[in-house]
Parts: sequence; C-alpha cells; structure tokens
Amino acid sequence: MVSLPRIAPMLATPGALPPVAMEGRWAFEVKQDGQRAMVYLPGDGTVLLRSRSGADITTAYPELAALGDALGRPAELDGEIVALDDEGRSDFELLQSRMGLASAAKAARMARLVPAHLVLFDAVHLDGRGLTGLPYTERRSLLEGLALSGPRWSTPASVVGHGVQALEMTRAAGLEGVVAKRLTSVYEPGVRSRSWIKIRHIRTADVIVGGWVPGRGRLTGLPGALLVGEIHRGGLRYVGSVGTGWSDTERTTLADLLRVAAIDECPFDTTPGVAGARWVLPRLVGEVRYATRTRAGLLRHPSWHRLRPDLAPDDIT
Repeated sequence: MVSLPRIAPMLATPGALPPVAMEGRWAFEVKQDGQRAMVYLPGDGTVLLRSRSGADITTAYPELAALGDALGRPAELDGEIVALDDEGRSDFELLQSRMGLASAAKAARMARLVPAHLVLFDAVHLDGRGLTGLPYTERRSLLEGLALSGPRWSTPASVVGHGVQALEMTRAAGLEGVVAKRLTSVYEPGVRSRSWIKIRHIRTADVIVGGWVPGRGRLTGLPGALLVGEIHRGGLRYVGSVGTGWSDTERTTLADLLRVAAIDECPFDTTPGVAGARWVLPRLVGEVRYATRTRAGLLRHPSWHRLRPDLAPDDIT
C-alpha cells in the first residue's frame, strides 16, 4: 500500500474561449455540474473521497467504494461526483440529496434512489509517483491508460482544438459548458489558474449571503430577497439583492438556515441601503445567475441558482 499525499484540487478561472488561432494549444472537456472530489486509492482496495474543501465525503457515496478494487493499483485522481437526470446530464439539484450525508445507512438508501456517478478528468499521483509537474497531455494519457469505465465511474473524452464546436455541442445538449485546459499546463494544487478556463453558457457567481429581507403576503416569515456579497481585500463587499429563482422548498430551507445564522450587525464592508434588512453570519455560499455587472461591480438581474453546501466562504476567495 502506497502512502498518498494530500493534494488540493486545481481550480479553473471563469473566462472565454481561447482565440480560434490558438485552439490547437488547448484541450476541451465538458464542464460537469456536481461536487468536486479528490479520489485517494492507496492500492489496498479502499477508497477515500475528499471534497474541494478537504472534508472526507466517502461515507456519502458508498456506490463508489468498488473503485478501489476496480483499479487495483495506488493512485490519486481528480474528478467530479454527479447525479444524472433521465437524459444523462449532470443535475446538481438531484445531487444535493446525496451531499453531506454522515449516516452510512441513509447514504446507502439514497444511493439506491439517486445513484452518484464519478467523472474522472485528471491523475495527480500514480504508483508512488507524483504527477503534478507533468504537462496536461502526459497526465491525461496516464489517466486514460487506467481504462476506468464502470457503472458508477467514467473517464469522458477530451478534445484537442475545436473549442467553438465543443461549446456549441454542450449548448445544444443542455449542458453547462466546457473547461479549456492548456496542453502544456502542470497541475497547480489549490490554485485558481488561467491554464484552466471554464466557459459557461450563462454568467454565474459564487456569493456569500450576508443578509435578507422578509417577504410579504404568502411569503411572510420567508426570505423575499437575499443580500449577497463577495470577498474583496479581506472584507465582504455587497454585490446585490437576489429575489428570484427559488422553489418553495428551497425558500423554506433558506429560511431555516438564515434564522440560525442571525446576527445584529451588518457583515458587509458598507451597509447597503436596503429597508428592513436582517443580517446573518456570512457563512452560507450560493451560486447566482446574472446578466452582467455594473461599473461598481453590482450584479444586474441576478437570480438564485443553488445553495452550495459543499463550499465554505474561504473556498471562493
């Protein structure tokens, strides 16, 4: 059994497709909509899964335990845990019912109802050898050489060049977008790198909830809007009010979380001029969709996309 080093995942930077003339220097992969996972396979048949924050999430996904025997050699791999809808597309809302489960019995029950699938896209350690200093092309070749394809895991293809076509294909298929990866890039643990660029079909931002405004009428006692911010120079900068995009279930869930996190003082650097605002500890992370930003950095026409229980505020700085 090989002792595997703990490696933080390399992160992609939001951006646009590389220029067409430069496409041949990049590989393109489908952007998955799930929970990032570093997969530790020490070679003794066991599997350890860690989230992007480093938390042990192995118990939540018992159906992935067989991967250790399937590979049969020590490795550390990078990937994304997803739940697939009826058309085979990753669906984060489905996956949320699986995330954070600490009870093995409950995780086993949920695995039958909403099975998880592990999408593998990088190898950072193999047979006792660190791979982070190798270029993407060599790491990718080693990963594909493992031939990891099974009922609960796969290694989808990457395409060199043809970025415009790859992005259009994902748009037509209803997928989130693509990740462009520079062929010569090394693996940078814990770094949000320009060598990996994520291109989504919609603009999104990870934000921190700092407050809320109660709703009215049938929404009495529930959030009518969330006040959100982003980490900026060590503080929390207010970037807007989000008042659409929730289902009734999500709104009720958020209401419970907001009550527990209530505080008296505004957590934003500058108190927004929002009447009736209530403040909360800046601990909840969410993802919002928006049209564009103002010159002051405020989000235009934001709508709630999803709560991110897999992320802590420090993960999005």
